[in-house]
Amino acid sequence: MRRTVIAVFALLFAASGCTQSGRETATPALWEVTGPSGESGWLFGTIHALPAPVSWQSEKVEHALAKSDRLVLEIDNADDPAALAEVFTRLGQTSGQPAIEQRVPIEARPQLKRLLDKTGLTEQRFDNVETWAVAITLSQAAAKDMDSRHGIDREIMRAAAGKPITQLEGAETQLRIFDSLPEKEQADLLAGVARDAGDGLMQDRLSRAWTSGNMAVIEAETKSGLLADPELRAALLVDRNVRWANTLADLLKSGTKPLVAVGAAHMAGPEGLPALLAARGFTVTRIQ
Repeated sequence: MRRTVIAVFALLFAASGCTQSGRETATPALWEVTGPSGESGWLFGTIHALPAPVSWQSEKVEHALAKSDRLVLEIDNADDPAALAEVFTRLGQTSGQPAIEQRVPIEARPQLKRLLDKTGLTEQRFDNVETWAVAITLSQAAAKDMDSRHGIDREIMRAAAGKPITQLEGAETQLRIFDSLPEKEQADLLAGVARDAGDGLMQDRLSRAWTSGNMAVIEAETKSGLLADPELRAALLVDRNVRWANTLADLLKSGTKPLVAVGAAHMAGPEGLPALLAARGFTVTRIQ
């Protein structure tokens, strides 16, 4: 079960390029954060799933890993799919749901049918599944070549073995964001997934952007597709970034030296974590 907002946004990037070891290589965006009282930390944009492992541990990332004293992730149990699935099932199932084609506008129904046909899932499969959970399930099924086992969340947890981990949300909090959306916004989410899922050109574009750390392209994508809807953008991205920035500011001021590894979309533009921390008085410098 995929548990990240990035999955719904189709920000599941496939890296390009190759190293001598045979692994694909990536140099995603990395920032150093410093404060007026000696505060120090790093921000690292990640991918939550990939089709295969990639080489992402550059010298600068290795330095950040070595100098940090804590890893900060969206959730701290990304390596426990059974626990994540339990939360998803508990929050996402309610009896008496209407047929899923009735939950989206008429113009979105042909796209929804095509997506069902493509994934091999039937409408009956979702009889008791809430609309937001239908959207996430279909988004995952459409990106079946992506595997969270190769995502950077798990990779960086292994690389930082022994360091304490702080979670910004946790799986339940994260999924409750979807669960608390009004039905109209859940319907917009489902219609957007039906429209955008399987967009190979977009995935290729984002793959190259993440691989090279091109945050301008990633920023543009956070304003299009599903995130062009103001209510969804606020609930799923902007409001979360503000909460996280407040948490990180307090953490930095406490003397902790965190390496913050969250989805790259959360780093993009004037509403991303680098900009929000800069607005709170920290110096944030892009170093990769």
